[in-house]
Amino acid sequence: MKRSAPSKSAPKAAKSSKSGSSVAERAFSSIVVDGIERAPSRGMLYATGFKKEDFSKPQVGVASTWSMVTPCNMHIDQLAVSVAQGINENGGKAVVFNTITISDGISMGTEGMKYSLVSREVIADSIETVVGCQGFDAFVAVGGCDKNMPGCIMAIARLNRPAIFVYGGTILPGTHGGKDVDLVNIFEAVGKNAAGQCSAEEVEAIAEVAIPGAGSCGGMYTANTMASAIEALGMSLPNSSAQAAVSQEKTVDCEQAGAAVLNLLRKGIRPRDIMTKKAFENAMTVVIALGGSTNAVMHLIAMAHCAGVKLTIDDWTRVGKRVPVLADLKPSGKYVMARLVEIGGTVPLMKMLLDAGLLHGDVMTVTGKTMAENLRNAPKYPEGQDIVRSLDNPIKKDSHLVVFRGNLCPGGGLGKISGKEGLQFAGKAVVFEREEDALQGILKGKVKAGHVIVIRGEGPKGGPGMREMLSPTSAIMGKGLGKEVALITDGRFSGGSHGFVIGHVTPEAFDGGPIAVVRNGDPIVIDAKKREITLGIPARELDARLRKWKQPKPNYRRGVLAKYAASVCSASEGAVTDRQF
Repeated sequence: MKRSAPSKSAPKAAKSSKSGSSVAERAFSSIVVDGIERAPSRGMLYATGFKKEDFSKPQVGVASTWSMVTPCNMHIDQLAVSVAQGINENGGKAVVFNTITISDGISMGTEGMKYSLVSREVIADSIETVVGCQGFDAFVAVGGCDKNMPGCIMAIARLNRPAIFVYGGTILPGTHGGKDVDLVNIFEAVGKNAAGQCSAEEVEAIAEVAIPGAGSCGGMYTANTMASAIEALGMSLPNSSAQAAVSQEKTVDCEQAGAAVLNLLRKGIRPRDIMTKKAFENAMTVVIALGGSTNAVMHLIAMAHCAGVKLTIDDWTRVGKRVPVLADLKPSGKYVMARLVEIGGTVPLMKMLLDAGLLHGDVMTVTGKTMAENLRNAPKYPEGQDIVRSLDNPIKKDSHLVVFRGNLCPGGGLGKISGKEGLQFAGKAVVFEREEDALQGILKGKVKAGHVIVIRGEGPKGGPGMREMLSPTSAIMGKGLGKEVALITDGRFSGGSHGFVIGHVTPEAFDGGPIAVVRNGDPIVIDAKKREITLGIPARELDARLRKWKQPKPNYRRGVLAKYAASVCSASEGAVTDRQF
């Protein structure tokens, strides 16, 4: 018999405490610490620093993703302290705990990158585990790198206890040759080196200065994209997504989040009251207007799944037809996130979109007010800035995130088509079975103008883990082939990738999707206007190849990667691991 999942709604609380906190505010912690029979629990907590009076306060967890494995998160321990201060000064008892993070930028292009998307599930699971076990009445999650953010929100949605997300903030750019540089410039310098356009010494010189300190990668890559999406979703305080990691503004944001989560607790506002279908449409709209990462499509679908909201890749097509790209931000544009911060961040953009009827203003947010109320007195961008364009002068009149169908990706594929790459590409397939082989093929000249690079076996199940193809795409750009070749994969892309590239091909090769049987020399047409990818062979030939196909053996049979591959669903469904339940 199939068992239903345990309810995450508030249980009946124990008897009211003698404090000013209502029973409803302590619905979970009272069960853990109230009464004579819970004396052992109190004894354990006294050892951690609890005072007698703390047991009558709401317990508020602070999920910190601090780690020294990446500059994106190396400052978050201090931000968590600021969040705890905001909680403690406003009548709550903060309890800080940690979860993991990994570094995409460091592991990119290696076998280790297979753990990247897996870490999103581990983060969500671990936060749910701690909050559920400890009986926290509310919590604040602080994230900095790509997978931290959707992982935190997935846990928030599952638990449905009053909660707020705080973004760790963007890194300040490095400077090389008088220009802003960041991580992607290093990857592209490697490609230029292979093309004989950049010396090894120059590559190292860029590497030494591109990442000057703490904070998430500086362009509108996945971290800044997801932070902006979460703010537009209503789950962060205004402009939390557009602050430097090391700044007084970010410290204040953390302290205010601590106070705000207690306000949510007192008002009884829960995450699923905020994360509605309209709220997800707001998040999608802001991602598109900012020219954000393809990863946002998968992550928002996963977050919506955890919130009980039906969101599909076709919703991205529907919303994308009416929302323009306005921000000239890297990787396709020229500015880093820090420059957007300098002119006012995301709030003026959201006000523009609201006034144009492109945002839902009646949705609730973590301020306890609606989106329209939050934006009522929002400032405008300063005159003369060219980072964010006006609605009547967009960079692209509709979305850059294009969902493809066709005989090569009947379950969907996803491209970031800024318009600079063109809207159609036709070429001959050159097939690689793994990312490393593709990178060497590009660097050593096997890939030539007119080729459609096909990298397969990198999907959620096949990799497993759906690696990001930043190394190959950066090599393409570095070798000057950005407009001369296209790339198709059942893997995914870093927010730093650009060019004529399509990922998230579904069904993936491991599941016997058509990408599994593409051969060298096969003609492929990518049409962004029609949103189609066509493998130019007769249908009977495609059917014959698929009938002969045999599923390969899994790459891993033990450990977290094996468990992930056995439970993960397709990229078009968010690549979550609990969908079948």
